[in-house]
Amino acid sequence: MLKHYRAELALGFGALCFAFNGVIAKLVLQGGLSPWRLTEIRCTGGFLATLIYVLAKNPRALAATKRELPMLISFGLFGVAAVQAFYFISIERLHVSIALIIEFTSPIWIALWLRFVKKRQVSPLMWWGLSVGLIGLILLAQVWKGMTLNGIGVIAALLDAFAMATYFLLGESLGKKRSSEVLMVWGLGVSATAFAIFLPWWNFPFAYLNTQIDLHGRFAGHHLPAWSLVIWVIVMGTIVPYFFVLTGLRGLNASTSSVIGMLEPIFAGIFAWWWLAESFNQVQLIGAAVILVGIYLADRSRASA
Repeated sequence: MLKHYRAELALGFGALCFAFNGVIAKLVLQGGLSPWRLTEIRCTGGFLATLIYVLAKNPRALAATKRELPMLISFGLFGVAAVQAFYFISIERLHVSIALIIEFTSPIWIALWLRFVKKRQVSPLMWWGLSVGLIGLILLAQVWKGMTLNGIGVIAALLDAFAMATYFLLGESLGKKRSSEVLMVWGLGVSATAFAIFLPWWNFPFAYLNTQIDLHGRFAGHHLPAWSLVIWVIVMGTIVPYFFVLTGLRGLNASTSSVIGMLEPIFAGIFAWWWLAESFNQVQLIGAAVILVGIYLADRSRASA
């Protein structure tokens, strides 16, 4: 039981870091860096840092069999590269709350995959948890206030939901044999390699890193160099949260882990309130409470199983 609590805590902390990173990434994107280039430098920086760590700790852990390679490559391409790139594209074109509600339909796709493709039994409590959590996300995002949505943004957010489902499913499977840091090296490494092929580094806008970025909201008028924000995205927005989420996945299944990930929109709203002076109204507070109920039901389904 203690193992499960640790896994839940790790997933919650990972969601917290990802949520705060959304604010920082938004500033970087508004400063002029494209979503693709931000994903490229984020993955490459995270890969190099974790690679150095694993090589110093246990380089043999990186070895992979021919049977593992397709899953590891898929994890990097879809579970890491696609999740990040489509997320940045969606928040660039949609309100973050709208993008997140579409993104966090991923637990539904995971449950449907497990039930109808893998033919596994999904607990009724899990279905209730998914339904309640989705209702909470709708209330939190107040989607009825923004029905005219950017088409590309919606498509990107939906593709992000599918990619996130892949991330949780592959992460659960690979995490049974691999440590979190080794999975990060493979996932970020494959992603970084793919971006280096399609977006060569000699064309990277390095001059952007020296520009001054306005911090907006509470800190409007204050500036930081772009390179410092990018470093934050790499360390606290990539390395740290990926480590904790993958660690949590090793103690829970993909469906329960993805539902706990619904904490991210709540944390994102809190950070938006603190930094950008965006406050929750009564409907959004109810939505946050409903999401927590959905997470509790999903967690109970794991316990009952």
